[in-house]
Amino acid sequence: MDTGTAGGLPRLTRKGRATRERIVAVAAGLMFERGVAVTSIDDVRSAAEVSSSQLYHYFDGKRELVRAVIAHQTEAVLAAQQPQLSRLDSIEGLQTWRDLVLGVQAGRNGAGGCPIGSLAAELAEIDPEARLDLADGLGRWAGAIRDGLAAMRARGDLDESADPDRLAMVTLAALQGGLLLAQVHRDTAPLQAALDAAIAHIRSFEVAVAG
Repeated sequence: MDTGTAGGLPRLTRKGRATRERIVAVAAGLMFERGVAVTSIDDVRSAAEVSSSQLYHYFDGKRELVRAVIAHQTEAVLAAQQPQLSRLDSIEGLQTWRDLVLGVQAGRNGAGGCPIGSLAAELAEIDPEARLDLADGLGRWAGAIRDGLAAMRARGDLDESADPDRLAMVTLAALQGGLLLAQVHRDTAPLQAALDAAIAHIRSFEVAVAG
């Protein structure tokens, strides 16, 4: 059995890390498909093909597993949008990122919504620790958008009146709302409209090139 702690987690062997990661990935998939409330620890144990003792070796209970799922989904969502998410320092970069997001949702026919947003909808009002984890994940997402917009303003592409933090929040809010409507309607048109509106708002701060 792995012993000791590191960063608040058990010190794991390579095999132990792989087992833990598999459990979290399976739990993330089940919770995304079914929801957190109806996904039991036993569902995860069975799908991950581990014993109860193995599962409880890595997680004290469902709440700890859910927090691991939040971390997993945050990393997965941000990684899936790379390298575009780190290249949002131009209108063209924003358009490329928009196209990537739309393409992913089109492949799902709008179903599923946002893996982070769906967790937030279930957990924000009932689990304060999970809510803070979700706020941190969404903050990282907004931060990536903000960094690109800040670079545009620093370069003189956007007017000094442009507020990168506010514009990033507008863009992320448009994305989340668009994903929810796409999920409900099984159609990416609302997502496209929301992202186009957010980018058009950013464009309104563009500095005209002389000549």
